[in-house]
Amino acid sequence: MKCIAILGASASGKTALSIEVAKNFNAYILSLDSLSLYKEINIASAKPTLEERFGIVHFGIDEFCVTVDFNVTMFFDLYKKAKKACEKDNKNLIIVGGTGFYLKAMMEGLSTKPPINEVVAKDVANALKNLKKAYETIENIDPVYASKISSNDPYRIEKWLEIFYATKQIPSQYMLDNKNSPIISHVTLFEIETDKEILRQRIAKRTDMMLQKGLIDEVIYLEKTFTRTPNCMKSIGIAEVLEYLDGYLSKDELREKIITNTARLAKRQRTFNTTQFPPHTKESIDELKILIENHLHSPLI
Repeated sequence: MKCIAILGASASGKTALSIEVAKNFNAYILSLDSLSLYKEINIASAKPTLEERFGIVHFGIDEFCVTVDFNVTMFFDLYKKAKKACEKDNKNLIIVGGTGFYLKAMMEGLSTKPPINEVVAKDVANALKNLKKAYETIENIDPVYASKISSNDPYRIEKWLEIFYATKQIPSQYMLDNKNSPIISHVTLFEIETDKEILRQRIAKRTDMMLQKGLIDEVIYLEKTFTRTPNCMKSIGIAEVLEYLDGYLSKDELREKIITNTARLAKRQRTFNTTQFPPHTKESIDELKILIENHLHSPLI
């Protein structure tokens, strides 16, 4: 079994490429998309339809109900399930999607988080009130960690603060010392490189298609059935429609906001892929297709 991962920004064409490669090279697909996991979210997730999947077995699509809070350890189980199926059926495995954190966690292993008591939680909450100052603290104490995150990334700044306040250790070293074993050892990374303007056009086109297919009706159904409580209701495409339904956005403003927020997500994805993964092949989708095919044609070492 060969295992590859196709990385790329939102709307870069990862899904279509993965399905084409899977058809030609005897592969199953594991989706890394955090919305496609949910059975009830079809339009906002831009998941491929059954027809578009061409009978290719997909893992990580339509796995859970919206009420389930998905986490990275559950993805580990999906990977193990996909790997076992590939080994049983003599298939290659293609990992594809925009949630690179899941793949990084599999490749490196997760760090064990220290217990957080009420005092630490309060200190962290106070520090997060001034994100700029919190990031400057990280730069001074732990420049290694600071170099890998954005200055306006509340999630990773919060993670650093929790470790620092709970252990009094430098978090980057703490995470190295407290890692679990990697879940995946052999995966070859390929990333679709797309011009920013072309990507924004693709994002706009996909947004228009989602709206035409009934995105607003899908969100109305999700809210009526599951309320706004599930974490996935805060996702791009869903959150903006809820603003529209609340009367804060016109239909044109809804479209533009989805496009803008998706473009921002795409920028974060590109940055993550560059800074958090080892050096890997980045090419246009046509060039990448050839390189992937050559790789899958080559004998296993």
